[in-house]
Amino acid sequence: MSVEKLRSDVAEHFGEMVAADDALLKECISMCRTFNLSAQDLSYKWQAICYNSTQSVQIFTLKSVPDLRAKLQSERTKANAIRQEAMARNLASLGKGRGKSEGLLNPIIAKNFDERLSVGPLKSQVVKVELGDVAGPSRVRFQGPTAESMEGRVYRYMYEKVLERSEVLDDRIDGFAELIQRHYHVDEFGDPASTTEDPITIVGRIVPDADAASSGVKLGESSLVLESSRMMGSGVRVPIRLTPETKLRGGTKGIGGMSFFPGAIVALRGRNGGGGFFLVDEVLAPPPIQAPSPPLSDPNTSFSMAIACGPFTADTDLGYKPWSQLLKNLKSAKPAVLLLIGPFVNADHTRIAGGDTDETPKEIYNRHFCGALQDFLLHSPGSKVLLVPSVRDLISDHAVFPQCAIDAGLCNNVPQIRCLPNPCRFSVNGVSFGVSSVDVLFHLRREEFFRRMQETDPVAPDVAPVTDPMANLARTVLQQRSFYPIFPVPLDVSHEVNLDVTHSEGLMLTETEDDCAPDVLVLSSRLKQFSKVVDTSVVVNPSFLNKGTYAVLSYDGQASGLPRDRIHTEIPRII
Repeated sequence: MSVEKLRSDVAEHFGEMVAADDALLKECISMCRTFNLSAQDLSYKWQAICYNSTQSVQIFTLKSVPDLRAKLQSERTKANAIRQEAMARNLASLGKGRGKSEGLLNPIIAKNFDERLSVGPLKSQVVKVELGDVAGPSRVRFQGPTAESMEGRVYRYMYEKVLERSEVLDDRIDGFAELIQRHYHVDEFGDPASTTEDPITIVGRIVPDADAASSGVKLGESSLVLESSRMMGSGVRVPIRLTPETKLRGGTKGIGGMSFFPGAIVALRGRNGGGGFFLVDEVLAPPPIQAPSPPLSDPNTSFSMAIACGPFTADTDLGYKPWSQLLKNLKSAKPAVLLLIGPFVNADHTRIAGGDTDETPKEIYNRHFCGALQDFLLHSPGSKVLLVPSVRDLISDHAVFPQCAIDAGLCNNVPQIRCLPNPCRFSVNGVSFGVSSVDVLFHLRREEFFRRMQETDPVAPDVAPVTDPMANLARTVLQQRSFYPIFPVPLDVSHEVNLDVTHSEGLMLTETEDDCAPDVLVLSSRLKQFSKVVDTSVVVNPSFLNKGTYAVLSYDGQASGLPRDRIHTEIPRII
């Protein structure tokens, strides 16, 4: 970290008076670098000294430096002693029944996983494991979220303002209108509340009428209301009416209808004849997301991936038996990539919610995941592990959606374990993935109203489309270009997703119009497990591991066609 960055951090956490004292600032920077601490952590150490002091007021001065440095040195000495003792035990246990050279291999990883790990807040207590201790060079080329986008997820929630929320909601409508305008060559959009004799094109958000919203009744044809943006219709809400003659224009041939649900952005053609509603002649299907280009045939890009979604233990115990059984399978299969989707420590678990455990969430995670993942990497040195949290994860301090990644320190900063935000986009050997742990499929299934309509100018796909209900739910997510297009969150499932509207850009499936659809879209859901090709994407729902299922994906690089044609998926049960 640069001196200027440390200077600004010291000013933030210790105050401008400390930062203005060159000698005191120099001491702070020296301690941060010597003990590998941030300015914030250094301030926590000083606060701990003040808390244990008998004096009511403690001011940080040059006289305070020796006390703080002594405390840091004492903690480092204690941590090193614990580490040396653990390594000695591991070396002794590894040496039994093995040759001398084999017993000395990977001493840190061979620790006793039944022993509780230290989960205190002091960074000096974390035993860092280098890449050489757990894994060799990765067998895949991974590209994930940038550092800037990851930092954008670590925001302060519960600070939403009404104006900010409304602006974000309006921006989504206006952005969708631009897509419709370019795709259908619309000259001008109309105001749905204005009485007109000629047909006009409008864009807005579907909301239920007041009676349906207050009673909790599911959205239906008689309760459809369109909310416009302030730019295109002053934000008014107008009831819409579909008729038997209403047509669907530009949809995928064979689908034969359109899904409506609260939050859906739709484009309609029709007129408001002054009867207090907008009569719809045509529904304009959202333009499809751009398909990816066929990759070159290359045998070196082939890889395998195992995908498992939490909860990872049964609802009645914290033994994590399904996870332990999966690990046995993984050590034999040795997939190039292991994708794990939370919750890892579920806040809704009956024993945790009831207080029937003596362990902290981090202790539970460390005991069942931290060492186990390192042991997996020991058996499969070229593999990579990807972790995506859940809003129900007690090991995450970010309980809103979109959600930041969990702290890499929980994984001992092992380079082959990557912590990703929720939701996220990434690629493996050029194959793009989209992943979310929120059960959007179940929420859509409860809220959607599917209206069949006659097709006009349908788009003929290159292969016959899959039109079963699960495929249509996934197609809705792709069409709306959002990992969670529902708004507002339904009351009966609001405890499952704490939606932060002002950061909705983190929910976008594509950032620009030129972005392609993900080759693989992983949507964990309590609905029955499936793997389907939906348009140009392979959509996978592995269901939950505590139900006994996970997904195995293999990509054949030495083949032709789009990635969907080279991807093979299975959803086996844990044996």
